[in-house]
Amino acid sequence: MKTKAAVLRGVGLDWEVTEIELDPPRAGEVLVKMAYAGICHSDEHFHTGDSVPSPEMEELMRASGVPVPEWFPMLGGHEGAGIVEEVGPEVKTLKPGDHVAVSFLPACGSCRWCASGYTYLCDIGADLYSKNMTTDGTPRRHVDGPNGREDLMAMMQVGTFAEYVVASERSLVKVHDWIPLEAASLVSCGVTTGFGSGSHAAGTEPGDTVVVVGVGGIGMNAVQGARIAGAKHIVAVDPVEFKREIAPGFGATHTVADIGAALELVKEITWGVMADRVILTPGVVPTDMVLTAMMLLRKGGTCVLTGMAKVSEMMVPLSLPDMVSSCKTLKGVLYGGLNPREAMPRLL
Repeated sequence: MKTKAAVLRGVGLDWEVTEIELDPPRAGEVLVKMAYAGICHSDEHFHTGDSVPSPEMEELMRASGVPVPEWFPMLGGHEGAGIVEEVGPEVKTLKPGDHVAVSFLPACGSCRWCASGYTYLCDIGADLYSKNMTTDGTPRRHVDGPNGREDLMAMMQVGTFAEYVVASERSLVKVHDWIPLEAASLVSCGVTTGFGSGSHAAGTEPGDTVVVVGVGGIGMNAVQGARIAGAKHIVAVDPVEFKREIAPGFGATHTVADIGAALELVKEITWGVMADRVILTPGVVPTDMVLTAMMLLRKGGTCVLTGMAKVSEMMVPLSLPDMVSSCKTLKGVLYGGLNPREAMPRLL
C-alpha cells in the first residue's frame, strides 16, 4: 500500500513528507493506522548528525567487526499510538481494532535478557537500525529516490512518522480502548523513559535530594518520577525560563538556569551533604557536564545518564579518585530501566 510519511535522506537535510510503499504484514507482523506520533530528540539527533558516526568511526567499527547500518533514507519516528488495521499469520496477541502503543524496544521474551527481566536489553534491539525486519530479515518499506526505488530504514524498526506502520508484534503493546491515544503515544517513549530515570533507575528513595538537568519531555517526567518516589528536594535545571516556570507543577521544589547554579543551591539545601541522585536529560549531553554532575553527588550517590552525547565524543572528564573514595556511581540508562509491556499500562 502507499502512504504518506516523513523521510530524512541525510544529515542536515530537511524532513521530507513524501509517499512511500508499505508491504503487507507477514508472519508475526501487524499493520497499524497511526493516530498520533510523538517527536523525540532521538529523531533530531539523526537530522543533526549527532547519532551518526563519522566515516573514520565507521571504518573503525568495520575493523572491529561491528556492523555499520545504512542510515539513510530514514523513515522517522519511534513513539506513537494507533489502531490495528490488519495482522499477519502467527500473530497471537493482537487483532484488528485493538488500540496499541508503539514500543521502540521490541522484546522477544525468550533471550537471556528478557528471561531475566531486562526486556529493554533484548537481543533483537541489535537490529533496531536495520532496513530489514526483525521477523524474517527482509524489508517492508520503500521510497523513490534519485537512483530509483530504495529500501527505508525505519527508526527503531517502527517509523511512526507515517499514516500507517508495519511492525513486528513484539514492537506493539495493547492498551485499553478507553485510554486517549494521544496519552498512549507519549507513554510509548518519553514519559516512560523520564519517569523511570527519575525513580527506578536512579534508585530514588523517600527524603532524597534529586537534581534533574534538562527538563524537556524526558526531564519533566524524571521530575514526576522523583516526586512520586518520595524525593524531598527536586531541583530542575534548564536555561529555558518557560520550562523552569512549569517544573513546579510537575513536582520540582527548586529551579535554576544552569548546572553551576545547582551546585551552590544543592550545597545549601543539603547542609553540604549534596544530592542523592542526579539525572542527566538535556537534548545533547556535553561531556564536561558529566564531571559537574558527579560533583553534585553525595558520597554513594548515583548519576543517571539518560540523555545522549554526540556519538563522536569519545573522552569524558571524570575525577576517578573521587569516584572511588566517595563510592559514586555513573549509570547509563535505557528506557528508564523499565520494561515496556509492564510500564506502559501501569503509567497510563
